[in-house]
Amino acid sequence: MKKSFFLILAALMLVLAGCGQAAPTSTDTTNNTTGGEAAPSESQELTTLKVASLPAPMDAILLLVKPLLVEDGINLEIVEMSDNIQPNDALANKEVDANFFQHVPYAEAYNEARGANIVPVQPVYNALYAGYSSKHKSIEELPNEAVVVIPNDPPNIAHSLLLLEQNDLIELKEGAGIKAGLNDITSNPKNLQFKEVDLLTLNRMMDDADLVTMYPAYAKPLGLSAKKDALIVEKDMQAFAITLMAREDNKDDPAIQKLAERMSGPEVEKFLEEEYTDTYPAF
Repeated sequence: MKKSFFLILAALMLVLAGCGQAAPTSTDTTNNTTGGEAAPSESQELTTLKVASLPAPMDAILLLVKPLLVEDGINLEIVEMSDNIQPNDALANKEVDANFFQHVPYAEAYNEARGANIVPVQPVYNALYAGYSSKHKSIEELPNEAVVVIPNDPPNIAHSLLLLEQNDLIELKEGAGIKAGLNDITSNPKNLQFKEVDLLTLNRMMDDADLVTMYPAYAKPLGLSAKKDALIVEKDMQAFAITLMAREDNKDDPAIQKLAERMSGPEVEKFLEEEYTDTYPAF
């Protein structure tokens, strides 16, 4: 009996010793599965898409769709820039995958000047282009030889001239359209004097001009609204819709197409209608 008892006890000790050695092995396997290749982190699973942009409402729209894109497996990286040249340079040089700040005529002018191939992917919104004044309460008060400040880049010179023509302040040569320049003015009854400045400095010129033409993005920091404060406002100008842009070689990339889909979705439409009343969807 004693011999049998010791044999059973010895067997139990061997079993227990075996279990004690197996436990650390099991724990190590679990740790490897949690932190290793079997379960990649979310950041490893997402496709990163870099988009260059300018301040609101452009970057605000991108921030709005950023969490939506996570659901599509895309990590949207917004690269905010400080002028109207950097976003196109970055896109042309493949430093970013897309940009969002400009209309098609502006991109076409850049392509022509730089030999680039930036193309439209999705029009997103129209921004009401308007003329503002700190000196006059109505357009009828605009004096002869009034100083009119406009942007100095060709596409927005054309945009400004079309705005003035729509409001009967000048006439342009027939067919000038979105390529109109100062030389295309055929009638200027008030002998308006034009001063061209960089787009980003327009809102600093209010005290130096009788009329300044600019987009809502530059008027809003001054507390101005096209619908409430402008002396003149453009009529339909779909050609100047602010548009998501890519390159010819990547415009069909699935991630860019998914971004285009999100930027023309109901969330963006609602955001524009509620937060930026001087804009309206272009999709």
